[in-house]
Amino acid sequence: MPRIVDEPKPSRPAYFWWSLANGLALCFAVVSWAVCLHVFGNIEIPRNYEILRKLNRLPELAAYAVSNAPNGNALGPKELYQKFFGMGTADLEHVNSLLMRNYLTNFERPLLLTYVEGDYQVDRVRELGPADFFDPGLVLRAQALVKPDEFIAAAPYPVFLEYVFPTADMAAAGCFKEGEVLGVRKSPHGAAVVHAAKITAKGEPALLLTVIPLACGPYQIGELRSFEIRPPRRLRPSAGFPVFKD
Repeated sequence: MPRIVDEPKPSRPAYFWWSLANGLALCFAVVSWAVCLHVFGNIEIPRNYEILRKLNRLPELAAYAVSNAPNGNALGPKELYQKFFGMGTADLEHVNSLLMRNYLTNFERPLLLTYVEGDYQVDRVRELGPADFFDPGLVLRAQALVKPDEFIAAAPYPVFLEYVFPTADMAAAGCFKEGEVLGVRKSPHGAAVVHAAKITAKGEPALLLTVIPLACGPYQIGELRSFEIRPPRRLRPSAGFPVFKD
């Protein structure tokens, strides 16, 4: 009886494997490129920031002087309220992402860069610790004081500041006293907004702005008190804002 031999299955041509390998390589390249663009283009996302930190690819924060600080608008309490308070939740989240990206990238594209001006009354002060956006340093919270007109004394306005100072001077927190009025100006302070939030203060809706001074060097308070401001060396975007969580 004749032996039946199965015919071997035809092998795939060489160009099939060549096309498959190139297709997979192309997909890998596209995915890698997209991931890199996302990580480098969205440094404000805590996960991306940590990836870049481990790769040693984080930009070093610049030590600006008053003369070379990035260009931005300087607004008083009323203008700040009008600019930020009317935003919806989604718009405010997007703006906060851009503001944080500005700061982390040394304002390569200074979108929405806003400097704070006005008089603010201090109500809380504390030192920064390992759970905060950076340390060492200090943070104070203060409420805006606005004069309705030139004949009436300044009154509290629904705009609050979290003024976050990067400094290694451990005595700096003692330079600010609760109840005193702090004058903030674009020059010489350069207090840039890095986060905006809507809060309720004393039962009323209010705006809370977190600001960090860009101008480095001595920060003078009156004639006798001062401390040195330097850019923080390590940041923790995962800590988030506001600094005063309550």
